[in-house]
Amino acid sequence: MRGIIIVSRFWTNFFSGRRAAAVTIFPFIFLLDRICLQDRILLNHERIHMVQALELLVVPFYLWYVIEFLVRYFYYGNFRKAYLSISFEREAYTNETNMGYVKNRKIWSFVWYLWNDTNRNKEGAL
Repeated sequence: MRGIIIVSRFWTNFFSGRRAAAVTIFPFIFLLDRICLQDRILLNHERIHMVQALELLVVPFYLWYVIEFLVRYFYYGNFRKAYLSISFEREAYTNETNMGYVKNRKIWSFVWYLWNDTNRNKEGAL
């Protein structure tokens, strides 16, 4: 699943609260600017989210994402730490450099990241 890529500073900032260079709102991947089109790792990260959303039939993905963020925000009291500890983000950050991951990914792989913190994300927030 590749997604429909839209370069739009407005929509990327709107959906991410001015916190991200890209955001996936199924079936679209919004990018902050054209330079992001060259960032294969960023695009792969967003494509992992595309597959996650699709396997959860889209709306439940976003509900789960928001609920998990709120629970983790309540627990950590820190926006960035809560965001980086969301299972969907942990899966995406852990595998974003593996360009074959989306093709070979097992269904519901994000569930493993709900309970296991041995694969720390690149920010080392967990």
